[in-house]
Amino acid sequence: MGPPPVVTGISPKEGPPGTRVIVRGEFLGTKAPDLIGLTICGCDCLLSAEWKSSNKIIARSGPCKGRGDIIVTTRSGGQGTSTVQFRGYHETIGPMKESAVWVDEAPMQSFVWGRRALSPTNYQQEDPLGLSVEGNDKKFPEDELIELFGDATDDLTSEKFHPGWFLLQHHHATTLEDLKAGLTFLKRKVNSQKEGQLSFLKANVGSVMEQLDTVMLLKEQFELDMKNYGTDPIEQLEKAIKQSMSEANKLFDEVLARRDRADATRNVLTVMQRYKFLFCMPINMERNIKRGNYDLVINDYARVKNLFKNTEVEVFKVVLAEIDNRITTLKTLLRKKLEEMPFSLEEHKKIIRNLVNLETEGDVGWDAIVAHASCLDKSITACLHEHLEIKSTNIDDSGKTSKHIQVTGKQFQNSRNDKNNISVQVSCTQAICDILIQQLPNLWRLGQSYFSGQLHVAVDVEKQIPFKNLVLSSMQHAMEVIKNICHNDVEASSLLHILHCIRQMYASLIHLDLPSDALDIFGKFIFDLRLQCLVALFKRTAENIAALHRKETWQIEYLTENGGVTKLPYLFEEMVLEVTKCARDTVIACGPRENALFANPSHQMIFYNAIKTLFTSFARCLQQLAFSGCEEGLDDDEPSVSQLVGSPSGYKNKNSRHQGPTWEQCLLISLSNIRYTLNVVLPKIRDTLKTQGYPDLSNAIGWNSNWTQLETLDNAVLEAYLERRCDPLVGTIEPSMYLGGLEWDFDTEPTHIKPYAQEILANLIAVHAEVHRVAPILLHRVLSHIVETIAEELARLMSCVTQFSHAGIVQARTDITLLKNALLHYSTNRARSFFEEALDAIPQPVNKEDAMRIEALLLKVTTSMRLQLSCLIGYVKFLLILFVQSNLIKRFESIYENVF
Repeated sequence: MGPPPVVTGISPKEGPPGTRVIVRGEFLGTKAPDLIGLTICGCDCLLSAEWKSSNKIIARSGPCKGRGDIIVTTRSGGQGTSTVQFRGYHETIGPMKESAVWVDEAPMQSFVWGRRALSPTNYQQEDPLGLSVEGNDKKFPEDELIELFGDATDDLTSEKFHPGWFLLQHHHATTLEDLKAGLTFLKRKVNSQKEGQLSFLKANVGSVMEQLDTVMLLKEQFELDMKNYGTDPIEQLEKAIKQSMSEANKLFDEVLARRDRADATRNVLTVMQRYKFLFCMPINMERNIKRGNYDLVINDYARVKNLFKNTEVEVFKVVLAEIDNRITTLKTLLRKKLEEMPFSLEEHKKIIRNLVNLETEGDVGWDAIVAHASCLDKSITACLHEHLEIKSTNIDDSGKTSKHIQVTGKQFQNSRNDKNNISVQVSCTQAICDILIQQLPNLWRLGQSYFSGQLHVAVDVEKQIPFKNLVLSSMQHAMEVIKNICHNDVEASSLLHILHCIRQMYASLIHLDLPSDALDIFGKFIFDLRLQCLVALFKRTAENIAALHRKETWQIEYLTENGGVTKLPYLFEEMVLEVTKCARDTVIACGPRENALFANPSHQMIFYNAIKTLFTSFARCLQQLAFSGCEEGLDDDEPSVSQLVGSPSGYKNKNSRHQGPTWEQCLLISLSNIRYTLNVVLPKIRDTLKTQGYPDLSNAIGWNSNWTQLETLDNAVLEAYLERRCDPLVGTIEPSMYLGGLEWDFDTEPTHIKPYAQEILANLIAVHAEVHRVAPILLHRVLSHIVETIAEELARLMSCVTQFSHAGIVQARTDITLLKNALLHYSTNRARSFFEEALDAIPQPVNKEDAMRIEALLLKVTTSMRLQLSCLIGYVKFLLILFVQSNLIKRFESIYENVF
């Protein structure tokens, strides 16, 4: 029993009989037949009730009056309750007023002579006091009137009329003087009705004329009837009586005839009652066949044969022939049932036993086995037709479907479910596996029962091999269909679902004690499907890794000992470890009677190639990110980082509408990501996979090529960065060296290094800061190349100078020596040789004073530029330089006084 109905709202809340009422509430019935009762103010309204939902019912109110509850009764919840009430009231129904129920016509007002003042059609109720009710628009509350007067009413035509109610309802705002005038009017009207018949006729001339017209109409109708039927209708009555007597005699003759037929029927019924079993046999057989009581039909048939087998009665022979026809139909029906949709093993045995008892020709047990195998093949093909479109299904000579099914049409688009997101391929495979789980065990047990003699048929031992071929053929058919479904375009998630379904089916088949060659059909297929799932999982992950460039924000989120890296290497590591864990849990883990996946070296190679696709995809992703700005976002007119060293500050990130980092910064971030991947991520992945039981990647052929590929990318990115930074920097040396047209043969005493040397240091400091902010570990790699190029350019420029003055020698040697000492930390052997070559191209100081001037100028410049120098070589080394210089202060104190 469910909860009782509860009415919580109605609309409208009052109305006359027949009002359309909308009832709202809870538990108002589960469906339309569940609603068995509805009363409104005590009136049964079920006939007009229309059930909409468990919260809404629409009905028509009955002839109720006053307030009452709305009670709903349902089969499931019983009688309910109501929290609201409906008020019914009766309206005065005139000749032009529509009404949903039958109401009595307005009663006529009787007068002294027992006549009526007005006809029913012309009656209208008027105010008996003859007063206006314009000021009584606001009605007196009816609830209070009911409390005052009970069952009384204000209706003038009702027997329960109460004048107090009438006055409060229609004249509660009328003054006492007006009420007295109304009373006078009512008395005068009553007295006028007592004046006599003449006054009555005058007042009701219309009614009298109407009555006269009715009388004249009746007179005309009577005269017309006399003309048509005559003045004496007795003759026609006599004629009708004679005809009735004749018909009665005919009825008596038929009664006698029916009596004779009844006697003959009685004799026949006596015979039928004696042999009732025989004559009712055909109809009983038909009834029992429809109900499926085949055993009862066979027992009755055997009984009839024993009793009436040698009869000579023609009637009995006709009935026996009809019974034989029904038995033939039953045999056909039972054989057809063996070929229809599969039954349980017990039902199969029962049908076979029935056919044997009916002495059916042929080997019924073997026919049932063949029919079951054919039904299994047809069920698989029908399932495939239901889920997918089949281009062609070849039929062989034996009538079975060929195992080569070509699937086209639908491209296995993923039609998603609301809950499980299962694709068409998965649902089709699940259905085929369910068919195998339901039907193949019955086929195998049916064959075992046949060869063990449990079916009570003649056993043909030679059919054991054909039976085994039938089972293998059915399993091979199902495997080929599922194999065609699992084509290369199936998603990895769908393949995992398919693998799960087949493993469940395979586990159930193992318990059937099937031969090993039968189980190997699906065992080998499961192994191949596991490899396919492994490749599909890694392929999907490789595609996701290749799309990681869309998630690059160029924001350094992690600081490591190798420098700052973005989230990209961590995302790559997370995706690789996630797919390997998923593959280990779903694919690599062995189920019942399954072999290890990587026991064969060729299968290990499949795994190595799958892993290689992940690393290749990530390398391509890093390459795309590093070089995505080389062809766009560059504007030669954009302002540079410095006056002489330009950089493409207009580089923008493709995935962002906002101003992104410069391309040089992106190259540095990419370099840091590559180094972190090489030094941390790849070794960690290798060790983790080895711990998880995967083949050791160190033994894989071409494993080191993954490092080589990233190393090559690393060198390419570094070369691109150096090209962007080194070429502009070196290109500014010569213009800055000869700025203003000055040569090296000037006579002005030098007081500082020339602007070109200062700008070299400033630009190197900018590059140093840029690299140090991203990856300090890359400082030596980057600056060593730049310093080497600068030294080579200085050597070339100094070798091209044709004439030096004394001041030019001091200036040049001071500049080159300062640059050599300042950049010593980042100088390679080749760079140092270029610096020495540049110094060799400058003549030696002419005298000892020039040499002392050079040393003094170096000390002054080093002291004044200690901040810039500390930016390049570090504060500790800067202190060391100051310490060395402090030992020379006393030595050159006199030189400073003379020179400066």
